[in-house]
Amino acid sequence: MMTPDMLTGQTDRHLAPLCDRHRLQPEAVAAFQDLRQAARQAGFNLQPASSFRDFDRQLAIWNGKFRGERPLLDNHSWPLDSQSLTVAERCHAILRWSALPGASRHHWGSDLDVYDPDLLPAGATLQLEPWEYLPGGYLAPLADWLGEWMAGYGFYRPYAHDRGGVAAEPWHLSYRPLAQEAERLLTPQLLLASWKDRDVAGASWLTPRLPALFRRYIGNVDKE
Repeated sequence: MMTPDMLTGQTDRHLAPLCDRHRLQPEAVAAFQDLRQAARQAGFNLQPASSFRDFDRQLAIWNGKFRGERPLLDNHSWPLDSQSLTVAERCHAILRWSALPGASRHHWGSDLDVYDPDLLPAGATLQLEPWEYLPGGYLAPLADWLGEWMAGYGFYRPYAHDRGGVAAEPWHLSYRPLAQEAERLLTPQLLLASWKDRDVAGASWLTPRLPALFRRYIGNVDKE
């Protein structure tokens, strides 16, 4: 069973190497390697763009967006001036695209973002924005193939649809046997405990609203 430290990204002892710098839990590594082999046979070079991310990395992303040190996007992927927004507006804008520190599914070792570098046009850099994976986007063929075949290898898209919380992320895959256990175990209380002695930007606004934010942005995912 996953411990609180595993659920909130404060340890990596549950992980095994995947490739390059990427790591997942051993069971997820094996399943993804099988999925990648099937993709290769179908003509795709399926690769992870992001896998495990620890608490400190998620904290840096969150604080950077809150403080205007990293790009912050609106619902249509257009840049926002974070410093012109209220604290509430800023937090909701960040949560559309980035998890609270301690609440990222990337902490679990069950989730990863994927792409095919061979489908990127010359000189293009992966943005991890929906238009790249939607019809007409250069990663759409991979997204379509995954939609048909990934379930047979245990994977699903928790952000397949915009449910009013996190924006749709067609690149984000979860390995069901591990991810759904972590979903069940993670609670607002565990998340709040992970913030102890940490400088989480906006914490004074977030803390009393954490149960509602948890329901909207963390528990509000696609199950199939």
